[in-house]
Amino acid sequence: MAIKNYSTKVAASKTVGEVMEMLASHGADSINIEYGEDGPLGVAFRHSGGVYRLPARPEAVARILKDQGKPCNGSQASNVAWRNVKDWIDAQMAMVETGQAELAEVMMPYMLDNQGHTLYEAMAGRMLPGEEAR
Repeated sequence: MAIKNYSTKVAASKTVGEVMEMLASHGADSINIEYGEDGPLGVAFRHSGGVYRLPARPEAVARILKDQGKPCNGSQASNVAWRNVKDWIDAQMAMVETGQAELAEVMMPYMLDNQGHTLYEAMAGRMLPGEEAR
């Protein structure tokens, strides 16, 4: 099965703007985009006192596109990664809007601790090598 959004023509910069608008319209009071050499790598935002950081990971998308034999360059991988981030945030906001979840509940793995690690990173670091999360 092909990776979701693999053929998108929407530039990562446009999608990043859509992500920022979505987060702002749902109460984020601070939004920052993290950049690397090849473009945007993630979004960090503050909402109701919690701080969250969601990665886009275009390098991971590039590996999968190549493995699937899909056309891929740095910008296409970034475009795909950001479209998938946008779609995920959109789905999570639908859960919040319909009262099925709280924003902190759906974003919890991406919540930052006092050392700047996401909750997922902090928990993964506590597991023994080879141990799966429960």
